[in-house]
Amino acid sequence: MKKIWWKSAVIYQIYPRSFRDSNGDGIGDLEGIIEKLDYLAELGVDVIWLGPIYQSPNDDNGYDISDYYQVHPEFGTMETFDRLLEGLHQRGMKLLMDLVVNHTSDEHAWFEASRQDTSNPHRDFYFWRKGKNGGPPNNWRSFFGGSAWEHDPTTDEYYLHIFSKKQPDLNWENPTVRQQVYQIIRFWLDKGVDGFRMDVIPLISKRLDFADAHLPTFNDVVNQVYSNGPRVHEFIQEMYREVLQHYDIMTVGEGPGISKTVGLDYVGEDRRELNMIFHLDHMFLGYGPDGRFDPVPYGLAEIKQIINDWDKAMGDQGWISVFMDNHDFPRMISRFGNDQQFRTESAKLLAMMILTLRGTPCIYQGSEIGMTNIQLQDIHECRDVETHNFYREYTAKGMDEATFIELANRYGRDNARTPMQWDQSPNAGFGAGEPWIKVNPNYTDINVASEINRTDGIFRFYQQLLHLRKNLPVLVYGSYGELPQDNPSLFVYQRQDESHTCFVALNFSDQVATFQLPVPTDSLQVVLGNYPDAGLSNLRPWEARLYQV
Repeated sequence: MKKIWWKSAVIYQIYPRSFRDSNGDGIGDLEGIIEKLDYLAELGVDVIWLGPIYQSPNDDNGYDISDYYQVHPEFGTMETFDRLLEGLHQRGMKLLMDLVVNHTSDEHAWFEASRQDTSNPHRDFYFWRKGKNGGPPNNWRSFFGGSAWEHDPTTDEYYLHIFSKKQPDLNWENPTVRQQVYQIIRFWLDKGVDGFRMDVIPLISKRLDFADAHLPTFNDVVNQVYSNGPRVHEFIQEMYREVLQHYDIMTVGEGPGISKTVGLDYVGEDRRELNMIFHLDHMFLGYGPDGRFDPVPYGLAEIKQIINDWDKAMGDQGWISVFMDNHDFPRMISRFGNDQQFRTESAKLLAMMILTLRGTPCIYQGSEIGMTNIQLQDIHECRDVETHNFYREYTAKGMDEATFIELANRYGRDNARTPMQWDQSPNAGFGAGEPWIKVNPNYTDINVASEINRTDGIFRFYQQLLHLRKNLPVLVYGSYGELPQDNPSLFVYQRQDESHTCFVALNFSDQVATFQLPVPTDSLQVVLGNYPDAGLSNLRPWEARLYQV
């Protein structure tokens, strides 16, 4: 397998609005991140993925961009950005920007020109269509609920928006659009950024017949209609050829709709497209026909199957990023662990899994101290456009507010967006002003200041794992294979290369569990465990152990 820096790196995702507010306006900013660079260096991560900081009306918290060349004033200035980049590079860390080019804001100059009249030169920057039978051009639904088409009275036509109506989709069929995107990419790379996380990149090529989608679930629509369009690889290869290949950078494609059967088409070493993808198969587990607020049951068996299938699909030719939460999903400890009685143990167990599977790990801010989902009381405390849209849709169908809020508290995106919990002072040390979104009240117990002083805490466990990963190449490049167990709550696997064999044993339950390894116990050494006295016998509740032969 080809060895390269971005395979052995560990990513840490910062959601800028919620990381640290330096000026008391309630919104996290670049100066706040600069204040915490030594903290990130102490943790031991290599790459910072920074959520969008561009000029934006913030309909979808910055994923609706009105000017790709400007830093939003609430985050700071371009001078502040330059200092942040320099500070990261001085500490040996790299910066990954968020590249959002499937859509712009409806307040971008291109769209404002596009909607003026049908003959405007920018009209073809977006998808405009006549309505059909008194309604939209087709039955496509938005990710955020409702139709994916918005009527514009100026020209009596509809424009396509697969996300919010304030996020019109760009027309990549237009070569001028593509050149404009490449110019944006060059601008940031020439500043010295080290790569991009590319938002919903498999959606950039549309099926231009715009046929109605008659499929049983929204997930099927995403997989079969919105993603992997006819020219997607042509477009990404052109982007690589014209821009990306000329820089030593890291490219990560967010992959809604990228299944294991087409994954290598995006990241195969011979494809000249992307370095790796964030596939979302495990993150969409539990989504019913109508998506995240329509839950269906699933278990550890499905998670393991997805991990195994993707590892096999990638082989030696492809690469993925390994993660269990981010700004679009609930906190991993609340979703996949036990965030009450075994919060510390399950936080460490999930850390061990992310940092010992094959792929580039991505840690979401706050996971390293065990942050959990928040319990919002009513819809007015929600800040996410998706949650508000579905609230209107579900309550219109008869669901009461309390039932919907219960769903939002389990599955909504606001869970991961509450302010970073730095200490026990007001607002969790996030900033002096009232935060843009409510702080989780458990910050008095869960915060960096208290966690960092615990030698057996979650933060130090992450540190140890990050150190081990740097010093045990088998955890990066070694082969992976699950070792099936009789107990369905266990996940046991092997990492192996020519000189090392490691085993990872994880107990995803509140009960003691018996497990088997294929070697004599006297040949094993415990490298790390999340209980102080990790041994070779049964696994206790939410116990995680890393062994080396």
